[in-house]
Amino acid sequence: MNAVRGTSVDIPTPDGVADAYLVHSDAPGPHPAVLLYMDAFGLRPHLNAMADRLASAGYTVVVPNVLYRHGRTPVVDLPEFIDPSQRPEIFQKIGPLIQSLTPELAMRDAGAYLDWLANRPEATNGPVGITGYCMGAVLALRTAGTYPERVAAAGGFHGGNLATEAPDSPHLVADRVTAELYFGHADQDPSLPTAQIDRLEEALTAAGVRHRCEVYPGAHHGYTQADTAAYNPEAAERHWTALLDLFDRTLRATA
Repeated sequence: MNAVRGTSVDIPTPDGVADAYLVHSDAPGPHPAVLLYMDAFGLRPHLNAMADRLASAGYTVVVPNVLYRHGRTPVVDLPEFIDPSQRPEIFQKIGPLIQSLTPELAMRDAGAYLDWLANRPEATNGPVGITGYCMGAVLALRTAGTYPERVAAAGGFHGGNLATEAPDSPHLVADRVTAELYFGHADQDPSLPTAQIDRLEEALTAAGVRHRCEVYPGAHHGYTQADTAAYNPEAAERHWTALLDLFDRTLRATA
C-alpha cells in the first residue's frame, strides 16, 4: 500500500457546485479513477478514510457530496458514532433530502462528476470504476447504465431498493450496462428483501451483464460503515477483497 494525498475540492455541475473529497496514491501516476458514492449519512471522516484506503491501492478517488443542493458538508450534523437510537432523528432530516435527489438529477450530476474526473491530471484516461454504499449502490448502478461507455466496473454494497416494482427501479438499466458489476448484499437488510435480490440477479443475467451478486451472512445494512452500529469487520474486509479484485482486473487493464 502507498501513502496518499487527499484534499477538499469543488466540482461544477449544471445545478451548482458539489463539494467533494479527492485523494490519490502518492506513487508516480496518473492512476485509474474511481467515483465513490456516499451512503445516506454523507461525507464525513469515515468515508474519507475509505477513499484513502482505496487510493493507497493505486487509485485516484473522488467522493462527491451528492446532496450539495442542500448545502456543503456537513449537510446534516452527525455524531462521531451513529447508534440505533439516533437513526430516527437523523433520518427525519436526511430522508427528505435524499427523496429530492431524483434519478434525473442524480444522473445529470453523475455526468459532471465523470467529466471532472476525466480532466484531472491525477487520473488516467479511459473508463472509471464506481463503488457505492447504501443509496450509493443505487447511484452506482444507475451511473453504469446511464454512461456505459465511461464505466468499466461498478460495485454496490448493502444497497437498498435496487430492484423494486417501480417504473424507474434501478435494475431496469441493466440492458444498457457494459461494465462488470459486483454486489455485496447484507442478509439482514429489510431494504433489499429476497424478492429484490432475485429480481436484480434475473435482470442482470437476462441482459448478459458480467456480474456477481453475493449475500454476506450475518451482515446488516451498513456493514462497511465503521462509525455506525451496523459495522461488521468480517463483512467489511470481504467487501474490500471483492472490490479491489474487481478494480484490479478491470481498471488496470484499461489504464
